[in-house]
Amino acid sequence: MAPSGSRNVKRSCKRVFYWIPVLFIALIVAWSYYAYVVQLCLVSVEDTWEKVVYLMVYHVIFIMFIWAYWQTIFSKPMNPLREFCLSYSDKELLEREDRGESQQEILRRIAKELPIYTRTNSGAIRFCDRCQLLKPDRCHHCSVCDECILKMDHHCPWVNNCVGFSNYKSFMLFLGYSLLYCLFITATDLQYFIKFWMNGFPDTQAKFHILFLFFSASMFSVSLASLFIYHCWLVFKNRSTLEAVRAPVFRHGTDKNGFSLGSSKNFRQVFGDEAKYWPFPIFSSLGDGCSFPTCLVNIDPEQPSSPTSYNPAQKGTAEVRHFPFKSVRESQSRLLSNTASWTESDIAADDKNGTNNPLMTTENEA
Repeated sequence: MAPSGSRNVKRSCKRVFYWIPVLFIALIVAWSYYAYVVQLCLVSVEDTWEKVVYLMVYHVIFIMFIWAYWQTIFSKPMNPLREFCLSYSDKELLEREDRGESQQEILRRIAKELPIYTRTNSGAIRFCDRCQLLKPDRCHHCSVCDECILKMDHHCPWVNNCVGFSNYKSFMLFLGYSLLYCLFITATDLQYFIKFWMNGFPDTQAKFHILFLFFSASMFSVSLASLFIYHCWLVFKNRSTLEAVRAPVFRHGTDKNGFSLGSSKNFRQVFGDEAKYWPFPIFSSLGDGCSFPTCLVNIDPEQPSSPTSYNPAQKGTAEVRHFPFKSVRESQSRLLSNTASWTESDIAADDKNGTNNPLMTTENEA
């Protein structure tokens, strides 16, 4: 009982500790609200129309920023479906086998019924010992959350949550609106900051709030801009942070662009088809998080295959098919609907320009 009680205490302390970065952000935002609304707009700004415009625009950005931050924090990460978990009989069968190769044979048999196309670096089926399940493509086990997360990007301490399939759109909007929030404060506070240095302000409390507000907003703008630009690049490349560090491995080998469908489709896979939902932190991503479309070219299994060895001129001898073969949600089907025409048009454009832009593929499952 004592060891169990000690573990519970440690677990509770960790949970409290993990909320410290979120509390820090909340305090910074609360102070910035007071400094901007009260000390800058209500006390320092003298022109009434300027004051009204500043407050209206500020509160629109502020509400969107808080909404996106809230959704990123409290959106529960999605876990693999029950079909990916081992049955009781499969668990017993796996435990009886001591040899790794025999265990892999069991996992390969189970994986044939699932839309799983990525492998470990050694070519083995990706299996989570802690969760006792076969990992779907782009799924990873988070050591902090202690569970497998669909399309895991990273665990973010500033939101005390895993950023993955369920909240990646909210996370992107959180970065965008927080950057816009800081830039707006920096731009509107600049003239009053200059007056401070020119001794145009009396030595009041507002003077120091305006000073620190400008410095903090401008510094956060730099860090947020770099992070936001990086994640925009990831979205248009259809990669997660983990995949940017370590490219996914398919049966034909490593392929960093294995899930890329083109910039437009990559964007819609995260933000959805309907543009009216793009600015709002509500879930509108395409698919189910367990399977993702990608291009597939059947190549002779006896020959070593690599996406860099594919020649567009040989397109006629290759059969183009599309992932996943299993049924997917209607939204994901729409994403796949014109993949063939997109692929052929891209290849034709490459031939016309005389470039060799290989089609990123995955090998056909046996």
